[in-house]
Amino acid sequence: MTKLNLTPVEKPHSSSLFSKVMAQGRYETRITMTNGEQLLVSIILPLLVLGGLHFTGIFDEAGGPATIDFATPGVLALAVLSSGLTGQGIATGFDRRYGVLQYLATTPLGPFGLLLGKVLAVLMVQVTQIVVIGGAALLMGWSPAVSGLGIAIVFIVLGALTFTGLGLLIAGTVRPEATLALTNLLWVMLGAVGGVVFPLANFTGSFLLDYLPSSALGNGLRTALISGTFDGGAVVILVLWAVIFSLGTIRWFKWR
Repeated sequence: MTKLNLTPVEKPHSSSLFSKVMAQGRYETRITMTNGEQLLVSIILPLLVLGGLHFTGIFDEAGGPATIDFATPGVLALAVLSSGLTGQGIATGFDRRYGVLQYLATTPLGPFGLLLGKVLAVLMVQVTQIVVIGGAALLMGWSPAVSGLGIAIVFIVLGALTFTGLGLLIAGTVRPEATLALTNLLWVMLGAVGGVVFPLANFTGSFLLDYLPSSALGNGLRTALISGTFDGGAVVILVLWAVIFSLGTIRWFKWR
């Protein structure tokens, strides 16, 4: 008869923080990708913007890049804005109303792990967005600068951190109805005149708007995917906004 070893272990059945965050990220991603409203904002609307810009040829200039080459980086930036700001902002706001966040924060995942899981979910959704939007753009004749693909990934990750931080800051400080209104309003404003899809130089000479995170993301992706170069100033702006939004979320986020 085998004798059982009843000596207690130091950390029984304890998963690492990485495993917990990955599990939460997969869960959040599955919820997002099965939500019709989230799919509309994250994938369908950016695709409609891409198709509209391509078929109208609004950016066509003699000797310049084709409209599809100019529009695709901006639409990818819009997709980042959609998944980080509106997607996570709205979902988190209503989770907070129904008490889901408070309960999840008391699990072994913890508040920090929960927030990391949400950022991871945004990145996972963005992989799908890049595949779908990038594939559609290639079918329309998009020819990105190969040397800028790695740079573009850096900007997409920084954009995800920045706009997820903004979405969580809004969701954690105002009522869910206000979160819904604010995130959608910001999505429209930043997408239209915030330098995401259309460069600010096309609309205004105000240099202050160049320091918006939306403008930095759009400019950084356009520079990377059109000319294959690195926009250091845009990276600095995005990092600063990411830090500001993250610190604001840590300081003012309310779990109920």
